[in-house]
Amino acid sequence: QVQLVESGGGLVQPGGSLRLSCAASGSIFTINAMGWYRRAPGKQLELVAGISSGGSPYYSDSVKGRFTISRDNARNTVYLQMNSLKPEDTAVYYCNVPAGARPLGTGSWGQGTQVTVSS
Repeated sequence: QVQLVESGGGLVQPGGSLRLSCAASGSIFTINAMGWYRRAPGKQLELVAGISSGGSPYYSDSVKGRFTISRDNARNTVYLQMNSLKPEDTAVYYCNVPAGARPLGTGSWGQGTQVTVSS
């Protein structure tokens, strides 16, 4: 089992930036892909970005060009740099680490960190 601890959320004005971090511990030898999801009020859980063990990223269309996912394998940490934030980015953001080669959306989840974009 992998434990995930997130940090970096908060309140930011439109156009601002935030950086989320997610540190993994426990059975980290099973880590392959890592990802970030979000749940906005009244909406379903949405995959925001993912990154393979080799560093290949995936982004949803809604954040492409504004968000950057990266990982530090030595620190077992995944990051989400969020720029040009919009009010519609307001959500609880969750880190996700599947077990082994399983797909994103399965496995371990962080506790969630609130991101609020508002003037």
